[in-house]
Amino acid sequence: MPGAHPVLSAGSVPRRAVQLTALLAMLVFFTAQLVGALLPQLQLFIAASAAGLTLDLYLQQKQPGLLSLLGKIRFDVTVRQLLRDMLILAGLLRIEGINPLHEQSPLTVGLLAFYLAHFACQAIAVMVRRSRTLPILTRNIDASALRLTPAPPRLLARQAGRRLLRFSVPTTVGLLITAATTDAYWGGIGLLIALVLAVGGTIHLGSWLLPRKRAAHEQKVLEWLNDWLADYRPTVGMYFSGGTSSAYQANMWLSTLAALDGNPIIVLRERFMVQKIDATDVPILCIPKVAHLMYLEHSTLKMMLHPANSGKTSQVLRIPSIKHAFTNHGESDKLSSCNPYAKAYDELWVAGPAARDRYQDADIGVEDKDVVEVGRPQLAPIQPYTGAPAGEFTTVLYAPTWEGWTDDPGNTSVILAGENIVRELLADPGVRLLYKPHPMTGSVDPRAGGANVRIKAMIVEANTGRDGEGPGPEALAERVRRHEELVQLTTTAFRRSADEAERMMLQGAPEGSRAAAVAEATRAWEAAYWASFPAWEHQIITDARPAIYTCFNQADLLISDVSSVISDYLISEKPYAVANTSGLAESDFRAAFPTVRAAAILSPEATGLSALLAAVRDPALDAYAAERAELKEHLLGPSDPPSLVRFNEAALALSAKADERRERMSTRFASLPSQREGEAADAAEEMEMETGRSLDSSDSSDAAEESATV
Repeated sequence: MPGAHPVLSAGSVPRRAVQLTALLAMLVFFTAQLVGALLPQLQLFIAASAAGLTLDLYLQQKQPGLLSLLGKIRFDVTVRQLLRDMLILAGLLRIEGINPLHEQSPLTVGLLAFYLAHFACQAIAVMVRRSRTLPILTRNIDASALRLTPAPPRLLARQAGRRLLRFSVPTTVGLLITAATTDAYWGGIGLLIALVLAVGGTIHLGSWLLPRKRAAHEQKVLEWLNDWLADYRPTVGMYFSGGTSSAYQANMWLSTLAALDGNPIIVLRERFMVQKIDATDVPILCIPKVAHLMYLEHSTLKMMLHPANSGKTSQVLRIPSIKHAFTNHGESDKLSSCNPYAKAYDELWVAGPAARDRYQDADIGVEDKDVVEVGRPQLAPIQPYTGAPAGEFTTVLYAPTWEGWTDDPGNTSVILAGENIVRELLADPGVRLLYKPHPMTGSVDPRAGGANVRIKAMIVEANTGRDGEGPGPEALAERVRRHEELVQLTTTAFRRSADEAERMMLQGAPEGSRAAAVAEATRAWEAAYWASFPAWEHQIITDARPAIYTCFNQADLLISDVSSVISDYLISEKPYAVANTSGLAESDFRAAFPTVRAAAILSPEATGLSALLAAVRDPALDAYAAERAELKEHLLGPSDPPSLVRFNEAALALSAKADERRERMSTRFASLPSQREGEAADAAEEMEMETGRSLDSSDSSDAAEESATV
């Protein structure tokens, strides 16, 4: 069956062969250097020494990951360069004409001084990096009060291996010239240059520890955070924690968050995630440590949206003054959409009645009163169904999901059905295929990754057999121009040496409404993107842009799996199909997954695809049109009032609950002093009964203090 066995991606075998060859060459150069030093064989010695350093420099630049493997076996760059230099010194001892006492010893001392300077620079680099690692990171927030400064050169601060190798070049060259000429002068010159570079670099790097350049200490940064929270007064936030490829889960909610009443904020936990959040005007605050997260408890923040579950979610749920709503990053009939962890949130915000029923049917302890139907506000840009395809080609979007973390059968159709589906579509001359796999396809199951590679190869090959008219070069130029405009709006140009603190300095409060400008530029780029390709050309879409919703607007038919993709697509009421690779009979499959109720069901062999295409081209043959309209409302809720209105009302209602709790707690704490006064009076009365005398005012005060202490 197609995709039954894992395969290596195209080009992986040659790449591994090159890597193994490079490691073997490094071993050969060290061996040749040793042999050349012991014989001695001058030409071999010089050539091997120079080639070894050159190879190391090249691999540091092009294959740093490969060299990191050597570090795991204690053969890191410092050990390699030290061994290389020791072999050079050993070779000089074997060469006639060089006096070991008068010429070799000064060279050895100079080399030792160079390594001492290198290690001193490394120690300073560690101190500088630690001083510039702030307890929080921000974006879209004016942090000028912290007096942040540009980062030091990364060669000095963060690239110890490259620094050692590059600063060693004068040493190696000088010593090798000494070996060739038997004149220690050249070795001394090389060592002097290297020593000046190492010492000068250390002094320059150390200037970042002086008050003028030193970053603010932790307590000062946290005090600034507290002041900023008090000044900005956030009311609604989005909390997100995840891996490097999960930022899309938060990005899909940016426009909705920005449109809510109040002062929005985004709270992140991973430092790298700050730069992965799409362009937005909403202030972004990254708080890596859980202890610092508690600063939010004393802020005006009332509620937080959660687009995903993560291990760090429980850390913010411990803040009782904030209400929490789980919005998820998409809804489907998969088991992952009914995670028992959902019980931890105050409310679960779902699109429509289907999700409410899903939680109750799952019987995981979620109470129906905690489920709030808010629709899907981000689906507004999706265009509604207008009938049969207007052009010569029927555009089919195949957007399979990934294999998931569980072993549930049929999570993705890529493994069992993907190649068959694509093969059938490519065989129809009237079809234009848009293939947009999930970005995590193949990350768990190698079979999915292998099938994904083969599908892409099939599409590329199919395009070579097609021909026809296409847009002129001006269309491509327009796409490039629009892309440059969009990149300029959505990215900040950083120096290569920029670190987190420098990026934070540069990404202060945005000027004007950048989000609106980005939205307009995105629409212009999308129009230019689709106009730059021939109408007959199949497309493989793996980048974040064009987004899935833009692909929905291009498609006449969607083929996908049981995932949130089909739920979102239903807003258009266009025809869709779902691949059944679960092993269930079609009737059982429809019963188990309500989102496929209005879909055409495809077997792993893709049977029935021809009939489906005929129904798309002739709406009279479409047997599911009425069911799609009904299922749309069941999954996504009513169209009136608009989803964004319902979402905002839910946010205001949950914020009001947070206010009510704070008022209750405030009233409760306000009553504590009177309770303590009563306790003090009782203590005084007891003491009066025991001693038989009245307590004067000072005694009453002492009793009150004693009671409070107890």
